[in-house]
Amino acid sequence: MPRGLSQPVRENLTKARDAALAAVEIYNKPAIDFRAGNYIVLMVIAWTALFHAIFYRRGIKPWYTLPLTGKRRRYKRIDGDVAHWELAECIRQYFTSNNPPERKNLEFILGLRNKIEHRNMPQLDPTLFGECQAMLMNFEDLLVKEFGAKFGMADKLALAIQFSRTSPKAQQETQKKLANSTSTKVLDYISQFRMGLPTEILNSQHFRFSVYLVPKIANHEKSADVAMEFIPYDATKPEEMEKLSKIVGMIREKQVPVANVDMIKAGDVVKEVSRHLPFKFNLHHHTKAWQHYGVRPACKSSSPEKTKADFCVFDKAHGDYVYTKAWVRFLVQKLSDAAEFQNVTGQSPSPTGKAAVVASTVASAPAIVDSTVNTAA
Repeated sequence: MPRGLSQPVRENLTKARDAALAAVEIYNKPAIDFRAGNYIVLMVIAWTALFHAIFYRRGIKPWYTLPLTGKRRRYKRIDGDVAHWELAECIRQYFTSNNPPERKNLEFILGLRNKIEHRNMPQLDPTLFGECQAMLMNFEDLLVKEFGAKFGMADKLALAIQFSRTSPKAQQETQKKLANSTSTKVLDYISQFRMGLPTEILNSQHFRFSVYLVPKIANHEKSADVAMEFIPYDATKPEEMEKLSKIVGMIREKQVPVANVDMIKAGDVVKEVSRHLPFKFNLHHHTKAWQHYGVRPACKSSSPEKTKADFCVFDKAHGDYVYTKAWVRFLVQKLSDAAEFQNVTGQSPSPTGKAAVVASTVASAPAIVDSTVNTAA
């Protein structure tokens, strides 16, 4: 560790880098089932230590204070040691009122950590890859920004070798496992967090990293160039980006989500929601709901497949839309509130005469979560 940094800064930088490297090592081990869970726990430690290093370097003590007694500042202690800020507080202190995609990525991961820390859900690993990868890249970016390129770790990391060229079949298996999962609270958390994000953040590579893997043809038989090359989007090169867009269009799967795994039609959504709402709920209300929450495009859209796949999928074979059980749970949770019901539907709720049922009692069938992983044919 170079000189010029105080001991607390050096110790936290070492801890941050070691935890991040350990997280990547565990995630890339094929024999481990609890990969995303282990990765997230270690990356939370890495990010917390990195923030502490940044605060110490800025002359800020990342410690919890107690109410003032006189003029002397006192700090909270646990077993005799000063209580440091945990990651949630570090996020608030570092970003203050700013809400960039990097912050939303950390908030998403932190909330997820609290839900899966004591669960073994290996079927979620492919679903969370994008957010996990973005978390690592954001960590590297902030590390280099605050302490210089000499602290970067890119040279220590390599692309994990995969067994298959394409993954549609693997995606289908993952979807089936998710459909049979009982951890609906975790799935609902993922769906609703993504649902609540602005489009520009949801599509940001700093919130969720996603790429197409396109086979690369060598320029020469004995060429020594790298086998895998990442080409970032560059708005200053519109012609090159347009060419890449055309290539992606050629390899893009026409139907991104898996077809009709545990999906229901609009009429069935109305029946399910009506069973649990204290208000009358019909197809007109359902139409107003998907329009209000932007779950799917309007009828006769030129791009009917552009749905929020956590809640809705376009069924190309039948030319209509089908919905997930997560959408049912979402509607029950939201529309049980009379003010929200009126805001969404434009009509005052009409009581059915039955007691309201809390959203947690909705049928426990899980959602299809993040089936929009992009793959090359």
